[in-house]
Amino acid sequence: MALKWTVGPGRGGTGTQWRRLLPLLAASLCLCVCVCRASSSPREQQQLQQQQQEEEDSAMENIVTEKKAEESHRQDSADLLIFILLLTLTILTIWLFKHRRFRFLHETGLAMIYGLLVGVVLRYGIHVSRDVSNVTLSCHVNASPATLLVHSKGKFYEYTLKGEISASEVDDVQDNEMLRKVTFDPEVFFNILLPPIIFHAGYSLKRRHFFRNMGSILAYAFMGTVVSCFVIGLLMYGCVMLMKHMGQLGGEFFFTDCLFFGAIVSATDPVTVLAIFNELQVDVDLYALLFGESVLNDAVAVVLSSSIVAYQPQGDNSHTFEVVAMFKSFGMFLGVFSGSFALGVATGVVTFTKLRDFQLLETALFFLMSWSTFLLAEACGFTGVVAVLFCGITQAHYTFNNLSPESQDRTKQLFELLNFLAENFIFSYMGLTLFTFQNHVFNPMFIVGAFVAVFLGRAANIYPLSFLLNLGRRNKIRSNFQHMMMFAGLRGAMTFALSIRDTATYARQMMFSTTLLVVFFTVWFCGGGTTQMLSCQRIRVGVDSDQDNSRQSTKQESAWLFRIWYNFDHNYLKPILTHSGPPLTATLPACCGPLAHFLTSPQAFENECQIKDDDSDLILTDGDVNLNYGDITVSTDGAAADDPDRELAYGDHELVMRGTRLVLPMDDSEPPFTDPRCRL
Repeated sequence: MALKWTVGPGRGGTGTQWRRLLPLLAASLCLCVCVCRASSSPREQQQLQQQQQEEEDSAMENIVTEKKAEESHRQDSADLLIFILLLTLTILTIWLFKHRRFRFLHETGLAMIYGLLVGVVLRYGIHVSRDVSNVTLSCHVNASPATLLVHSKGKFYEYTLKGEISASEVDDVQDNEMLRKVTFDPEVFFNILLPPIIFHAGYSLKRRHFFRNMGSILAYAFMGTVVSCFVIGLLMYGCVMLMKHMGQLGGEFFFTDCLFFGAIVSATDPVTVLAIFNELQVDVDLYALLFGESVLNDAVAVVLSSSIVAYQPQGDNSHTFEVVAMFKSFGMFLGVFSGSFALGVATGVVTFTKLRDFQLLETALFFLMSWSTFLLAEACGFTGVVAVLFCGITQAHYTFNNLSPESQDRTKQLFELLNFLAENFIFSYMGLTLFTFQNHVFNPMFIVGAFVAVFLGRAANIYPLSFLLNLGRRNKIRSNFQHMMMFAGLRGAMTFALSIRDTATYARQMMFSTTLLVVFFTVWFCGGGTTQMLSCQRIRVGVDSDQDNSRQSTKQESAWLFRIWYNFDHNYLKPILTHSGPPLTATLPACCGPLAHFLTSPQAFENECQIKDDDSDLILTDGDVNLNYGDITVSTDGAAADDPDRELAYGDHELVMRGTRLVLPMDDSEPPFTDPRCRL
């Protein structure tokens, strides 16, 4: 085709020719574009198709992922439903036992039995194979990573470590997925289940009987736990050496592992025995000794096990004995315990709620402050068990007095309920774990040695310390009490939680499996035989702690250190931190009058006529009640009430001050005691 361009001088010639050429130029341009597209279409079409395919694959992956997430959600709901049904069945059986007055088995042992039955069903009755491909790729790493990132075709995939499997299962991975689902993260026990149990122990502590035997309780909890730890550790190390000599040891087992085992099994949890004690109203001193020791030695065992794990000598061999490392671990023990103690007390003191008009908010704030103490201590590198224990004791002593009556009842009932559910949940999970845990190591020789070591360690704790304590005690710890404390050394929730926290090595797996058997035996045998043991040792039951006049608290029976602390606390700390106790205007010097008025709450002035509080019977001698509040001096020659809520009567004359009635011996002709500032 030839195009002839003509440009003439005529009018409109050039414009007319361009108009004629425009359609022809447009057609030519379209033809060129089509030719260019035709020449490059295969590559572009391939890229376009690949892009569409990737979008479709991504959409399919999202759909598959959503379906798997939905199936996983259903599986998790079914697993939690199993535990809820276990607790429901346990509660109904407890009601039946209490109705029929069966004491040969406690609810904790019953929860373990139900857990065992469900574990058998999950292990051998239900099989859900995992959707796992048989592709195995080798990757040489020094340690097993917790999270693995895989780069494939430009995409990154994250995989989480589920655990180690044996070599025989590499080619054919067939496993029960439900068994893995019902295995909880050990941190769940420490951060969710343990705090309410430990806090309830401190919050419900009966301080009157506790402080009466405070010196003995501290000796059993601190010295006894350390002695038991080292006795068990040394005996188990000898057992391990014998196993190694006989060729029955399948992995490394060091002396520090033996000490760690001694520390975790030294934590006693006589919840079964104490429940029976409370139901039968056993001697209050025996109850206080056993309860106080179990509360405090849990905290000591946690810090002691952490210190043993932190033992790290310098050099290549990290399991040799080194004096510097030993003192470093001992210093860590003191530092962690004292720091946790200070943090717990400080948190308990600052929980000074002023929300009395809004009881629900007040209870919620109290609950959150209590729970956050555990998490704060763990986040700061301390031990949450110690912190939350002393936080509960401190809040029961100070914060409880500032709560409204509704919040006082709510907090007591709330933590009692949480303690009951968490404790039974843990014991149910213990029974379940015996069959669902994937890496059990049962060695008969190690198990027998552990039972012997636990028995001898408990004996080394109770009998020598009781002999030494009786040298200075006015109220002796009788031999039948010692035998009962020896028998009541049950292992429970704390031992289980410490052992399941680390099961990565062969030694820790063997210790965990053996610990389960120790817990089962002590809960079933020792807990179930409590009633028979009480009868055999002729320990009296049916004792009302509020009417036990044979052992009234006196100054000599109360620890001298506590008497000094009580005077300071009653006169200065309680007026500042609570609304109870005498106002500071009555205890501080006259020159501190403005400061005393500023620091004392208005409610404290209203309660100025209070004669005694919950702890005053710890330091007052019978027949000599003498307290000074400003210009008021009250003296009596009668027996003071142990419990301020118990009403005593003496003729028709009673002195009533803030719910407390003190009997005053008066002549009928003598007018009753009056004071212009107090209403009788």
